Amino acid sequence: MNYSYTQISQYLTCPRRYRHRYLDGWQEKDTRAAMLFGRAFEQALAAYFRREDAAAVLFREWSACQNQGLHYSNGDTWDRMLQQGIQLLDRFCQDDRIRIRQPRRNLQIKFTRQVSRENDFVAYIDAIGRLDGTRRLLEWKTTSSRYPEEPAGLLALDPQLVCYSWVTGIVEVAQIVFVRKRLVEIQYFQTTITDERRREFGQIVEDTIRRIESAEFLPHAGIRFPQNPCSTCPYLGLCLRKQELVDAALVRRPGAENLGWLDELTY
Repeated sequence: MNYSYTQISQYLTCPRRYRHRYLDGWQEKDTRAAMLFGRAFEQALAAYFRREDAAAVLFREWSACQNQGLHYSNGDTWDRMLQQGIQLLDRFCQDDRIRIRQPRRNLQIKFTRQVSRENDFVAYIDAIGRLDGTRRLLEWKTTSSRYPEEPAGLLALDPQLVCYSWVTGIVEVAQIVFVRKRLVEIQYFQTTITDERRREFGQIVEDTIRRIESAEFLPHAGIRFPQNPCSTCPYLGLCLRKQELVDAALVRRPGAENLGWLDELTY
């Protein structure tokens, strides 16, 4: 079986949430404007490194989402996000800090690592290239607010970057954060992932897979308000057995209704 960072992080967040998504077949509806814009912007970045018209690609990809009943936040609109994206592409070009050779080969790269005789861990890396002349694993992020820069060394704790370093064996990593705000900004974070952190992550993966294969899907109780992750979880309707919440947030992939027998393992 193949596992991924998303699967591991979903299980660690809440085992019951993992079961809803990966076993019962429920998926969150793709209506979050910020998420879909991030995907469109990544396509534009790929076009930039292929020496194509990145702004035209952004417009094409983002236009495909325009009539999908998107949910916007922080006062965003379709037009405003498009304008910010074009400004970010211009700023990225002006900065000229990143080089990616053979972009068709070094963008969206699939890595596979065997974790046991039966299981593989699969990851898709945004890019491998050079930031300020140093070869690094690169991860793109789009956000409406700046990422914290203090305390120093904070990036080395980022679980996704630790995961990608563990999968690829690349110790020098970077996160490029495209900040959508009134005056757009790009943050360039760099760090080194230690052998210890990669080893610890490997242990987390092995332990999590063991729990999944043992059908341990007990729910994590929500933390008391105002810090209650259950209140924003897209699978809340399933746990509360409220069909109107399920219909608003989720869809079920075809064939998943045949997985009802798994309930016997978890209740």
